[in-house]
Amino acid sequence: MTDLTSVTAAQSVLPARSKGALTKAVIVDQALKIASHQGLEGLTVGLLAEALAMSKSGVFAHFGSREELQLAVVREYYRRFEAQVFQPALQEPKGLARLQKMINLWMQTSIQELSAGCIFISGAVEFDDRPGPVRDELVRSVQTWRAALKRAIEQAVEVGDLKKDCAPEAMLFQIYSYVQGLHHDARFLQISRSVDIAAQSIQQTIDQNRSLRA
Repeated sequence: MTDLTSVTAAQSVLPARSKGALTKAVIVDQALKIASHQGLEGLTVGLLAEALAMSKSGVFAHFGSREELQLAVVREYYRRFEAQVFQPALQEPKGLARLQKMINLWMQTSIQELSAGCIFISGAVEFDDRPGPVRDELVRSVQTWRAALKRAIEQAVEVGDLKKDCAPEAMLFQIYSYVQGLHHDARFLQISRSVDIAAQSIQQTIDQNRSLRA
């Protein structure tokens, strides 16, 4: 259970708007923890209120509906993913170095999530055939990441690190499939070598498309 005592103490010296933002951030953080283990559909206001030692009305004061709460969780998950994976990779020069950094950080994040779960993967299962704002937000987040990964592949081709006949969409599909397979085999089938298999397969894909100069 998250202890709100320190939050309440911090709020006492903050203006009203900052107090509300701080409480909202604590709620979203706890909601993300619950959703990571139980999925977005397993996230309820009652469960969240109990975990935070708050009233349901206290949670509703910051999120008018369960859907708004789910949307906030998806956005926060993507914000953290972007900060952990995409932004650090931009420090590398365009080309194979940046692409490799993106993939390595993505794999690190995926390995850390094996004990809980990936919101993008569980969300895809929960909302694949359920139109609405939550599905739209999940799709937007995943497509944004896929577009960034594809662009990194294209840039690696442009600077000569990958072969000119490399097909970025096919390479993206392969890499993405290996990471998805890692989650499936490690979490569901509990295959102990899943991480090594995924890492080796991704590296083989890169090596097959690597130019002679790289």
